[in-house]
Amino acid sequence: MFEILFWIYLVNSVSLINHEIDSAYWKEWDLFRLPGGIPGFLIIHLPLVFLILYGLILVFQQTFAGLMFSLALSLAGIFAFTIHMFFIRRGRFEFNVPISLFILTATLIVSIVQAIMSIYLLRI
Repeated sequence: MFEILFWIYLVNSVSLINHEIDSAYWKEWDLFRLPGGIPGFLIIHLPLVFLILYGLILVFQQTFAGLMFSLALSLAGIFAFTIHMFFIRRGRFEFNVPISLFILTATLIVSIVQAIMSIYLLRI
């Protein structure tokens, strides 16, 4: 079961990192009113990408911490979808193109599966 979770975590990591690349295109720092522009956005993402990849290692090692990282990543994916849909419904145009919507929707689906698997493995 951990092996399946590893691959789901990897797919979700790629999806979320790809979303963050898309976020740079849409200047997400303006959407969330974050200071620092692109330099600040990139600085914030240095530790985030590190933590995502570190979590993948911990899932591969089948540790409790890996399950917690997996659950956190899945919640981040669900949050990413939810907050962007909120902004789209409020009339923001960012991320309202087919590829951005596909990435967000795929992230949601994979994140839900990942959350279910993580919770299941935490319970056994």
